[in-house]
Amino acid sequence: MDKLLEILNDLHPEVDFETETGLIDSKIFDSFDVVTIASEIIEAYDVDIDAEDMVPENFNSLEAIWDMIQRKQEEA
Repeated sequence: MDKLLEILNDLHPEVDFETETGLIDSKIFDSFDVVTIASEIIEAYDVDIDAEDMVPENFNSLEAIWDMIQRKQEEA
């Protein structure tokens, strides 16, 4: 999860990702951020993130993003 935190902190260093649970709902992330994060995750974790994965539920918190990564790794 350290790599994921690094990815997120590089994008938005002002956010406390360990406590924030509304990254999409609070408009901290915009669509460009989500695409950037997805691209970084694909490269860092060697998983496929499809269009159906690009939903707010998967990107609203550090935990949600990590859960999605874990699911995608299990599918591979």
